[in-house]
Formats: sequence, C-alpha cells, structure tokens
Amino acid sequence: MIGAVDIGGTKVAVGVVDDNGRVLSRAECPTDAERGYAEALARIEPMLRAMVTAADAELTGIGIGSTGPVDPFTGEFGDVNFFPAWRGHNPVADLARIFGVRVAMENDADAAALAEAAWGAGKDKKRLIYVTVGTGIGGGIILDGQLYRGVDGAHPEIGHHVIDPSGPLCMCGFHGCWESLAAGPAMVSWVESRMPEDYPHRDHLTAKRICELAREGDELALQAVGREARYLGLGLANLVTLFAPDAIVLGGSVMKSAVLFLEEIRKTICRCCRFVPYEKTELTLASLGEDANLIGAACVWHHRFDREGGHRA
Repeated sequence: MIGAVDIGGTKVAVGVVDDNGRVLSRAECPTDAERGYAEALARIEPMLRAMVTAADAELTGIGIGSTGPVDPFTGEFGDVNFFPAWRGHNPVADLARIFGVRVAMENDADAAALAEAAWGAGKDKKRLIYVTVGTGIGGGIILDGQLYRGVDGAHPEIGHHVIDPSGPLCMCGFHGCWESLAAGPAMVSWVESRMPEDYPHRDHLTAKRICELAREGDELALQAVGREARYLGLGLANLVTLFAPDAIVLGGSVMKSAVLFLEEIRKTICRCCRFVPYEKTELTLASLGEDANLIGAACVWHHRFDREGGHRA
C-alpha cells in the first residue's frame, strides 16, 4: 500500500493506492500556499493518517507528485510559481521522518506519465509521451520503460518549445511557445481579442465554455477550436518527429473536449511527419480519470524503489 500525495497550485490531494493501481481512499484540501510550507505539511500528515486508517492499510512507502520544478533526487522544491516561498523545503525528508517509510517525489506530469505507462492507456508501451493540456502544457517522457531526465535530473519542459516566434509572449520569456498558443488561457485570450462588443458570451469565458459554445455552433468559438486544434497538432507533430514514440497519451482539462480537436490534430501530424513512421504512433486519451494524479504519485514510489516487482513503468 502506497501513500500518495499530489501537490498542486490550488489543492493538495492524499490517498492510499494498492498494488493494482486502485485508489482505496482519498481526501483533499486547498493548498493555501501563502500560509507557508510548515502549515501545509501539518495538514498533509493527519489527512494521510486518516486515509491509511480508512483503507485499513499499512504503508509500504509514500509517493509524491508535485507541480514543479522539483528536485527528484534531493526531494526539495525549486522555484515553483504557485508557492515560491516553499523553495528549498523538503517533503520527501519530512514525510519519511514522520511516517518512517521511504518517500519519492517527481514532477506531477512525470508522475502522470508513469501512471499511464504502468496502469493506463500507455500500458506495455516502451516509448511513451504523456501530454497534459490545461492551464499550461506539460508532459513526461518514458523511453524503454524509464522516465527520461535531462541534465542534472531536469524535467523537460515540452510546453515551452517554440511553435511561432512571432506569437504571444510566454511567461517563460519566449514568444510563441506551445503553451502560449495552445493552453486553455490561450484560447480565452484569442477569443477575447476578437469578440465584438455585443458578443453575448463575454462573461466568465473559459476554455471549457468555448468548447461548449463550439458544440452549439457559435462561429467565434468554432474558429477558436480550429486554431487550438492546429497548434496542438503542430506541437504533437514535433514530438512525433523528435521521438517517434509508440504512443502519445493526452490528458488535462482541455482534452476533455478532445473530440473537437483530434481530427485536425491527426491531419497535422500526417502533413508534418513524413520522415518518421507517424502512423505507428498511437494517439490516445488518458484513461485513469479523476484519480490519475494520486495513481501517478504511487507510481513514483514504484518506479524509484520497486526493483524486483512488475510495477515499474
């Protein structure tokens, strides 16, 4: 039984995951990052203890998936946008001390990639790329069953490869990053920059709402969806050309409306990837649902420590 901790910008979820990837218990609370790391740790500990009791479990270890950057080897937070004051704090060391078990941490996108490779849509795929499209674009890469790491253990930021250098300014400092063109807020910004003053859907506009309007036949929303599909397709085509993976698994809030985008994405990949066997790359949707992040956190532990068993992605 693995204790799972998912640390996001807005909420922290904890749970217990069994050896088959089933979430036996779960709870969550707001991150409330401004209240400090120590206070967050003081909430995580009793929540996790309660979930262990609810699952009638004895913990083997604890896995953590966190929005990044994080250092998977030291267990420390880096310069995380959502909680910059937490830099240098170490939940791996702290939870290991509190619970007396081994603890491992990875970036949450890497954790989700491990989960989909072990128990989800990417099962049995040796070369897998997981891409999450929501407030931002992130991902994790599995090559020959191992999580790919860059120099010094760095997490590759696939959302920040440049698609159009004349595109909008991205938070990273570049112009025209994939994230700045195809994440959820990019859809909203594009519609807001083009909607007439009498546009009836001006208020509370979100990527989800734009997709709903497109299904209802709203012309501006349909244009936004078409643009989104093209830019998603270009970024994915680059990944296919660079890695020629067995599968790309798509997750995140925007991909809940994937039916609006997939046809154009596939056309774009077909047009752009003729030097690799793109037709052999399976494009599929994430399959683990609302428990994906907790399952991913558990997979982090298995990937790091389960050397003998069959659960490593």
